[in-house]
Amino acid sequence: MSFRKILGAVAAVALLAATSAGAKEKLSYAYLADPALEGILYAIKSGKVTSDLIDIEASALQIPALISSTPAKKYDVIMNAVMAIPFAKRRGLDLVVLSTALRSAEGRLGAGVWVKKDSPYRTLADLKGKKIGSYSLRATGTTWIRIALWKKHGINVSYKGGDFNWVEMPAPTLLTALEAENVDAATLIHSQAFKAHGSGGYRVLAWTNQDIRELFGIDSVSAVNVTYPEKLAERPAAFKEFNRMLHESVRYAVANPDEVGAAIAQSTAKVPPDYFEAWLNDYAYFPGAVSDADKQAMTLIWTMAKEMGVLKKVPDVEQVIWEHATTE
Repeated sequence: MSFRKILGAVAAVALLAATSAGAKEKLSYAYLADPALEGILYAIKSGKVTSDLIDIEASALQIPALISSTPAKKYDVIMNAVMAIPFAKRRGLDLVVLSTALRSAEGRLGAGVWVKKDSPYRTLADLKGKKIGSYSLRATGTTWIRIALWKKHGINVSYKGGDFNWVEMPAPTLLTALEAENVDAATLIHSQAFKAHGSGGYRVLAWTNQDIRELFGIDSVSAVNVTYPEKLAERPAAFKEFNRMLHESVRYAVANPDEVGAAIAQSTAKVPPDYFEAWLNDYAYFPGAVSDADKQAMTLIWTMAKEMGVLKKVPDVEQVIWEHATTE
């Protein structure tokens, strides 16, 4: 082989090595399929928040898919319910919290118990024995609602022999079921609550997020971003970078709600442009970080769940949060 050919081969190998060394790692993230979450990830997906180290492959999933994907460990990071942590632990699956994903917003208009405006039910007591529509009876959000109804309003929230007849149905059907009077009241998801609030055709008998704040001095936390110990051990730098990018994307969304709201309204056609800002201010907030109050909220719901007979053991919150989690 001539010297020129040898030199060319060496150069090719060197280029290949440099390319491989410079290739970015991929980190997969599964999150709840919801227009507001598209707003949170807008800066990442639009290239306004980037990284020299990783690319985030984000997948929007419905709740059943998030649940089934968790034990399968299909994704590097997955958005999950706070109550999923002790349930997973009971099955031998350890989940590590990277950040808080859903916290009640300052307006605390989420988690309301809704009835039609012309409904005969004026108080929670009027609903005794009536049907209450819920998107998931085991959901963390529903658990927070039950805690508020129990501790603030004296309602027997047991699913067997309690004051209400709780009915689980697919989330998209809740408002339609309430309108058709297939249920007497409903705990609507955020986009439905926004629509109901703006229509003037519905009333709220209890704002349970406000009740939680009044009772305990903290805001409810219903979802967190989690991963697995072995994944963290393999690529800690990639997960640190994921946390940084996610937090910056949140900050961009908060600083530019009109731009982000218009973008998600155009891409989904399910919500108007002003929904995203309303969601941030009144319904839910995605911190992309963990606060001391978030830790208190997680411990509180686990403690209350144990008192309700849902859990047998309360996890140590400090043991389930990553030591390098973004804090606020």
